[in-house]
Amino acid sequence: MATDSAVVVGAGIGGLLAARALSETYARVTLVDRDPLPEQATSRRGVPQGRQLHVLLDRGRQVLEELLPGVGDELTELGAPLVDLQGQVRWYNDGYRMRPAASPLRAIGVSRPLLEQVVRNRIGALPGVTVLPGHEVAGLTATPDRRRVTGVRVHRRADGPSAAVEHPADLVVDAGGRGTRSPVWLPALGYPPAPEEQVTVGLTYVTRLYERQPQHLDGLLGVFTNAVPGRPRGGIVAVQEHDRFAVALNGMFGEEPPTDDAGLIAYAESLPAPEIGALMRQARPLGEPARMRFPASVRRRYERLRRFPAGYLVFGDALCSFNPLYGQGITAAALQASELARLLRAAPDGLARRFFRRAARVIDVPWAIAVGTDLRFAEVPGPRSLRVRLTNAYVHRLHAAATADPALGAAFLRVLNLVDPPGRLLVPAVAARVLTGSGVAARRPDGPAEVSTHG
Repeated sequence: MATDSAVVVGAGIGGLLAARALSETYARVTLVDRDPLPEQATSRRGVPQGRQLHVLLDRGRQVLEELLPGVGDELTELGAPLVDLQGQVRWYNDGYRMRPAASPLRAIGVSRPLLEQVVRNRIGALPGVTVLPGHEVAGLTATPDRRRVTGVRVHRRADGPSAAVEHPADLVVDAGGRGTRSPVWLPALGYPPAPEEQVTVGLTYVTRLYERQPQHLDGLLGVFTNAVPGRPRGGIVAVQEHDRFAVALNGMFGEEPPTDDAGLIAYAESLPAPEIGALMRQARPLGEPARMRFPASVRRRYERLRRFPAGYLVFGDALCSFNPLYGQGITAAALQASELARLLRAAPDGLARRFFRRAARVIDVPWAIAVGTDLRFAEVPGPRSLRVRLTNAYVHRLHAAATADPALGAAFLRVLNLVDPPGRLLVPAVAARVLTGSGVAARRPDGPAEVSTHG
């Protein structure tokens, strides 16, 4: 049975997916966003990472399809290719080239602006959903005892904060992303801020678009090579709509890709994946490079708070901002939206406590993957448990064995895409192939062997 109204702060992908979950229960859902929202698929100021390469993991694609049936076909009709992640992408993990094979793992080659536009159009067409662009939330309203949030104070950006008016709501969801104001708004109501975990990665990445021709990459649709200790630079090529490739070069801890043509190509040619530099030399660039910096992954532990106001939730990147190299943010938001919809169907009582616990379980796996991988680098501060060190050593051996054994590549990609839990890499059938295959792969004379990552 529908209740009255909900407000979502932020109309990025996280906010849109939160609104999709709320639309099943609330008669009116209003999304408030600071930006004037474009009618076409173009980047906007409030999504500074919008010009960067984005990846929608296979699990995220599946959940997005559950939330918005037919959205994959719609994106494909708009020119976004469907990509076999093992058969059509060349992977260099820790310098080892994964053996390709056809697989059921799929990604959609889509830019962030097009994905956001399609999702926004879908959500905006739902009954009772209103998008309010060009407006900013100045703060929360609450009951006199401050136990419940009752709405938000909103002003049109052109008018300034002095013109703020109250917008009542039964539920307010902060989907404001990395710029979340909950750490300010909640203390203003007398609540402690959530405990934070930060993992400093000092990441800089530069993305540029290139025209795609059939002969480029010998018909492949993507390339990936990761940063490794001692050589903290990597690169990704991903196909997009309109016959384009997005090329993203990245560096950590002071390694920064340049933005001039010669410097970009030289940086690409220093990577273990020769295909990236070759593509950049052959393809026609479209527009200028876009640079982005990401200092640290941040996780806010709202599930650990003993006091929290009713009528309020924190969602998506406002809960956890992942290292973008792993492409987990959109998938985590989609999974949170799915959990939120289930909880609202069950009962609205104690929603915040129940949602934060469920969201924490959603976040635990991608956070462990990202943080555990980042802790390979001595420059990343943080404890390195025996489990983390053994896991990283084991995964390195898996990459070596995957040069010859496509089943191991498939197992790794299923975990990376959040389809399988990380523990599936440790089952006896997989472990036996890793332990017997890695030594053989490293010794093979025809050289699927490790590519040097030094010098």
